Amino acid sequence: MKEEIRTLLEEALPLVDFDSDFLFAELDSLGIATILMVLSDRYGIKLDHTDATPKNLKNLDRIVAMVERRKHEG
Repeated sequence: MKEEIRTLLEEALPLVDFDSDFLFAELDSLGIATILMVLSDRYGIKLDHTDATPKNLKNLDRIVAMVERRKHEG
C-alpha cells in the first residue's frame, strides 16, 4: 500500500519530496487538501480537516497509517 500511495501522491504533487521526515513542513494548504482528496477518493474513506495534522502528515509512513486506520474504522 505504501508504494501505491507514494505513486498517487507523487503524480498529484510532483514537487513534494515524499521521502522527507518533515513532510508537513513542505506542504501548503493546497497540498494538504490535495493529499486528503486523492486518498479519500482512491480508498473510499472520509478524510477531512481534522486529519490534516502535523502528526498524520509527518512522513509517508504516517500517511499510510492514517489511511489504514480510516479504512478499518469505516
